[in-house]
This record gives sequence, structure tokens and C-alpha cells, in this order.
Amino acid sequence: MIKIHNLHKKFNPGTVNEVYALQGVDLDVRDGDFVTIIGTNGSGKSTLLNAVAGAFLPDEGSIVIDNREVTRKPDYARAARIARVFQNPFAGTAPAMSVAENLHIASLRGCKSYPKKGLNATRMQFYREKVAVLEMQLEDRLGDTIGTLSGGQRQALSLLMAVINPPKVLLLDEHTAALDPKSAAQVIKLTKMFIEQGKLTTLMVTHSMQQALELGNRTIMMNKGQIIDDISLTEKKQLTVDELLNKFMQIRKQEQLTPELLAELKQMYA
Repeated sequence: MIKIHNLHKKFNPGTVNEVYALQGVDLDVRDGDFVTIIGTNGSGKSTLLNAVAGAFLPDEGSIVIDNREVTRKPDYARAARIARVFQNPFAGTAPAMSVAENLHIASLRGCKSYPKKGLNATRMQFYREKVAVLEMQLEDRLGDTIGTLSGGQRQALSLLMAVINPPKVLLLDEHTAALDPKSAAQVIKLTKMFIEQGKLTTLMVTHSMQQALELGNRTIMMNKGQIIDDISLTEKKQLTVDELLNKFMQIRKQEQLTPELLAELKQMYA
């Protein structure tokens, strides 16, 4: 489904602010894979998602999605196949538009038929049923503007908007990091349900070691713009958080992680 080969990206090249964000990344994601991505701050996790989404063009390398070469295509040319949920609950939606209007726009993603379906009574009932699944008491608030909702409600709706018209690829960029524990748990529950129901190919960046181990069929770790470990489902099932940290320590012995980065990992994933 996603084939990334020898991907390189430098930001601000030739300046004092130069950042070598991706350094020869190779990644093959099969159809239906759910890959969680972990690593320290600045390791390249979100940059990798941005590269897949088309937020920038790489300096070198190639990206193929659903057997289509997209390396030089901008984000809007990939939008029909890719959906994304950001860390900020207030990103990715139109705050001045209603819940129903936001859902309606999302449902038309990639739709080529004309005329477009209007926001009629049938569609309103459809959205009411979809929203009820979120268990956020929003069934009778379809007319409310998105901007009046809580962060947890808005993030749950953002997730629903991303999957209401099932994408080829779902990108989740620390989408529970800004939520309170109760809302985060509900959004993770919904994430797992939607991905399993739709058999969605998913890349999920997380700072939660527990999420990394419990979700998905693969976990990759990044450091300094490179993938330094790819953990299978079988191995994930046998690991605890402490054991995964010990695994990082062994990687450090191979001089892929410095003591400072290891300390940062322990603090981030405690």
C-alpha cells in the first residue's frame, strides 16, 4: 500500500538552522497494516507523516501509495486517498460551520459524481447515526458549530470525518496527546474500532508507549531521521513497556541512541 524508498529531507539547508529530518528512510507498509511510530522529539516521526501526506516534496527518494507514484505530487493531489487527524483538536475542521456541515464535507472527499448530495433529511439522519457511535452526546447537536464543542468531542468528530469516507491511508499524528485521560481513552477506543471495521492502512505517531504496544500490528522506532527498529506483532505481544525501554538500551549499545536520548525516552514514555 505504501512504499517509501531512500527518502531524504533537509529543512533550511546550508544555514545554521539546517535540520536533516529524514535520512534515507525505507518503509514498506502492506494493505491493512496498522503501524505505530515512536521515537524522541525531533526523530522524524511527524516529518514522515508529512512526507506521506505531501506537505512537502522530498529532496531524494520515492513514495508510492496504492500503486501510484506520488513523490512529486502536492498534498491536494493525494487528498482523495489520504485522511489525517492532527494533535490539535481544533485543526482539520471548520469551526464556524456546524457538525453536520463538517461531516457532509468530509463525506464528499474523493467523490466525483455530480450533482453532489445535499444536506437533506436523509443525510442528517445518516450523520446522527454516525455521531451516536462516538458516545459523546452529540446526536442532537448536529446544528451546533464545531467551535462550541470540547476538545475531546471535536477530536472524536475529526476522527469520524477522517473515516466516514474510508481513505486508502489514515494518518494519526499524536491525535490523543492534547486530550484529558478520559477523552483520550474514548478516542483510542474509537480509533481501534474504526481501523478494524474499515481494515484501514494506518500510520500512527504516539508518545504513549502503552499505545504503541497495544495498538497495531507493527511498531517502528525512529531516531535522527532514520528507522532504527521495526517490531512485529508477535514481538509486540511479548513486550512490556520496561522491556521495550530495555530494547532501546540495547540499541544504544550499538551507538544508535545516546545516553541523553535514552533519558529523554524514559521521561517521555514513563
